[in-house]
Amino acid sequence: MASANTPLPSRLRELLGISDGSDFEEISRRGLDWLRGIAPYDLATLFLLEEDDLVACTARGPLAEEGVAGHRLPLQRFPSIREAIEMRRARIFTEQDHAHGEGDPYDDLLDLPHGHACMVVPLCAGDDNIGIVTVDRQVCDPYPEETRSLVEVYGQIFAVALERSQRLGELTDLRERESEAQRLEGHRVAAPARILEESVEPRVQDLARKAKAVAATDTPVVILGETGTGKEQLARAIHAWSARADQPFVALNCGAVAAELVESELFGHVKGAFTGASGKRLGRFQTAHGGTLLLDEIGELGPELQVKLLRVLQEGKVTPVGSDTDVDVDVRILAATNVDLEAAVADGAFREDLYYRLSVFPLELPPLRERRADFATICDSVLGDVCRRTGRAQPQLTPEALAKLAAHDFPGNLRELSNVFERALILTSADTLDPEVLDLPRRGAATTSLEPETAGSDAALATLAEVERAHIERALAATGGRVYGDSGAAALLGLRPTTLQSRMKKHGIARERDAV
Repeated sequence: MASANTPLPSRLRELLGISDGSDFEEISRRGLDWLRGIAPYDLATLFLLEEDDLVACTARGPLAEEGVAGHRLPLQRFPSIREAIEMRRARIFTEQDHAHGEGDPYDDLLDLPHGHACMVVPLCAGDDNIGIVTVDRQVCDPYPEETRSLVEVYGQIFAVALERSQRLGELTDLRERESEAQRLEGHRVAAPARILEESVEPRVQDLARKAKAVAATDTPVVILGETGTGKEQLARAIHAWSARADQPFVALNCGAVAAELVESELFGHVKGAFTGASGKRLGRFQTAHGGTLLLDEIGELGPELQVKLLRVLQEGKVTPVGSDTDVDVDVRILAATNVDLEAAVADGAFREDLYYRLSVFPLELPPLRERRADFATICDSVLGDVCRRTGRAQPQLTPEALAKLAAHDFPGNLRELSNVFERALILTSADTLDPEVLDLPRRGAATTSLEPETAGSDAALATLAEVERAHIERALAATGGRVYGDSGAAALLGLRPTTLQSRMKKHGIARERDAV
């Protein structure tokens, strides 16, 4: 018999109606349809072998009711079917066979007449037992012996086609995972993780020690920190220090994807699941199978997606959009956020059970302004990362340029520093970076203060940061400290609650508990 990896003969592919791109479901359906020309039936069902059970996956014919799919046959209850599989011989069942206590496979499901025509065809490819096909008619006239012989041969051919399709499907999924992982890897930004290992800041050294300790486990981690502090890089470092380092690292920014598409991005979808779903697509969970998935801006997930994410964490299964079949996934979950999840839980915007499931081991990255002892190392690392992305040789940062950078507070942290270097590399091709090419945002620019007491021609102008802080404080005072909801400060300011929380943290504004 031909190997399952050998292309099927063109005549056989033509008979089954199989194209090179056919999937398992299509081959199953076409194979059962073609069987009708050899052995007429009212019901033909493909059962796949799962450990010691047979599970119906495809049924054809007038009796192929909805309840047939998923029907299970424990082989312990049907020794004659087990024998047919072990002997690899098709078997015609007679009225006497069903009368000896074993019963009919469909006794609990269909009202078939006693003594109806019934045949079981084992599906074997090489050394593998794939399952069986049952063929039933409502007439009480057994299938003839010559039909059994033909169907037995056909069953071997059908099994080869099915096994080949299974293996092609597995190979396609693997290629899709690799392709998707490579595509996602191409979007990585920020500096290498060595800035954590080479830090001389005690707070960062302690952070790196904790990160390495938790990396050796599969414990969920929530990474906290202001925007741009390198949360994704810390996640990558945890992945690199873990036993999953050789498997994919996949990231999804939950706040950067349209709400209606987040479920498909996370769990994947099947063909036709929604308008525009022209084919099957793996989600981030399946792409990250065996590796690590970072859910950035986790606080942006809507309530319905939070429930589904909780189920994945509890059961290790995802259900692609448009499918009713669960897919097992083995993924280490890391989450990142720059918002106060505890406050979001108190406001009812984030599920408490999901919060406690995720935040088993929180790690907080300090902002760049609190890492002055590491500043030279950080600048060298970030500049090197920008040069690698832009294909430039890395220039030397002069002491004067470093001093200019150190005097800036970098509210955008590593991301802002990266942008400064990228602008500088556009402006010069020299082998050194001097202060003149470092374009830093001016502090204290001429902006009009919104505070009544500073308005006027002789009043000192406030910085934009001071104006923003004062405006947020007034909004919080007006709403009794409430952030979320229609009457909260976020709605008053026209901001998303998570964005407001991020700015509050940036300005060091302590949030009071909501007024009762």
